[in-house]
Amino acid sequence: MFKIIDGDFKKNIYSNEEYLDNWPMLYILENGKQAYIGESNHAKTRMTQHSSSEEKRIFDKVHFIYSKLFNQSVTFDYESKLIQYIVADELFQVTNKNAGIADKQYFNKKEYDEQFVNLWRKLQREKLVKHSLEEIEQSDLFKYSPYKELNDCQRMAVDEILEKIKEGTVDRVVVNGMPGSGKTIVAVYLMKYLSDSEEFAGKQIGFVVPQTSLRKTMKSIFKSIYGLSPSQILSPSDVVKKRYDILLVDEAHRLHQYKNISYMGTFKQNCEKLGLTTDADELDWLIKQSDCTVLFYDSMQVVGPSGIDFERFDKKMNDSIAKRLIAYYTLATQMRVKGGNAYIDFVKDILEAKCSGKYVSDVYDFKLYSDFEKFEKDMYEKEALFGLTRMVAGYAWPWISKNDKSQKDIEIQGIKRMWNNCTEGWVHTDTAIDEVGCIHSIQGYDLNYAFVILGNDIGYDKDKKQMIIRPKNYFDQNGKRTASYEELIEYIKNIYYVLLTRGIKGTYIYVCDDALREYLSDYIITE
Repeated sequence: MFKIIDGDFKKNIYSNEEYLDNWPMLYILENGKQAYIGESNHAKTRMTQHSSSEEKRIFDKVHFIYSKLFNQSVTFDYESKLIQYIVADELFQVTNKNAGIADKQYFNKKEYDEQFVNLWRKLQREKLVKHSLEEIEQSDLFKYSPYKELNDCQRMAVDEILEKIKEGTVDRVVVNGMPGSGKTIVAVYLMKYLSDSEEFAGKQIGFVVPQTSLRKTMKSIFKSIYGLSPSQILSPSDVVKKRYDILLVDEAHRLHQYKNISYMGTFKQNCEKLGLTTDADELDWLIKQSDCTVLFYDSMQVVGPSGIDFERFDKKMNDSIAKRLIAYYTLATQMRVKGGNAYIDFVKDILEAKCSGKYVSDVYDFKLYSDFEKFEKDMYEKEALFGLTRMVAGYAWPWISKNDKSQKDIEIQGIKRMWNNCTEGWVHTDTAIDEVGCIHSIQGYDLNYAFVILGNDIGYDKDKKQMIIRPKNYFDQNGKRTASYEELIEYIKNIYYVLLTRGIKGTYIYVCDDALREYLSDYIITE
């Protein structure tokens, strides 16, 4: 179905096939290290145009991709797909800009999506790519690529945000969205676009990642993307050192106040450097240090007293200055969880004890276990079949192994497991499959399958028919110090909201509290 014809781009020598003059085609320009992917109805003419471009003169070879079934809708779509996958394949560093990449619908798209697999295998045989599509789709570079095809909601937000930044009509932008709605994808897309744009050449642009666990991953991603640099990934403290024209702030709900944190001395020094008191927070630092701050925020993912809760966040966004210079956007489409918004809503119903019917889905696995041995066994089986399967839990056990690696922290039905041995990049460590991840090691990450333990920090009151928490069974000291019962129940619910929304293909839960397990068994398929 697909034919690949090689050409000498440097010497302008190409084959004489008719379709190279007038047929929808794909092509890959490369020099062994870098590549540029394009499409054209007049491939040879396009090569002449490229040869006069300074930035294309780095290439010496071209590979034309032909199919008699191609039309321009298909080549537009395949061009976007090839860029996404070849970037994440990492055989070549792709030099394309990301402007205009969006999800495209057209006649027979489903059939062409299926045929793309055959094209990729052809490219593998020709040694133009190295990894399978399945391997690539597991990678963080693919998931957070600035070349992702944006859905309509994301595209509209991106276009309007860019327009307002160019006009200089905003100094703060807020992008709200549930877990899996693509906040990070939009943030990385904007970063790549701004970095590539001549209009913003010379501007100081930074990408702030509050949590340590995700910062290392994002640095690795930026290192692999042409035109981006790991040095653009910043902690909130990094921002104190110099001023920025634009700051993109991922996971802004993970910014901290001067409360229940381990680095109070550094925090105080940073406030003093900026002429602020410790009544200020890291959000204040970012606003003070940038002309335009773009914040990606979800109030339901604030998981402790040190976070920026909605009331605090909203107050800062609505001061007298900001009212004239702020724009809000909401990403409403679920992109991670295959169960879609229906599953997210069901998770919310669980945590509010408001379930009204059994969760049934043809596209998403959701099961409740009472046998922990079976729960663990199924996790290992999913990992063997699909990879990126992890066990995670609420902070309902003390972290004994932090100081003694010979100890196990969690024991359920006679089976012992250890908390995550590290926070930074834990998901991809070799030992992660045998450990249990806490909220601080998993927030911001995707899993194929999530095996979630609801510990004895959360339960169900049969008489009152409502969720309860047990502060004595919650062991994140920074997470509960200074928190009232009402605040703590929100934090713990938010933690489980995050944990229960990590799984792309499915979520499996084990519940420690007998009453809660009995309640949920009426609404979740039991294993």
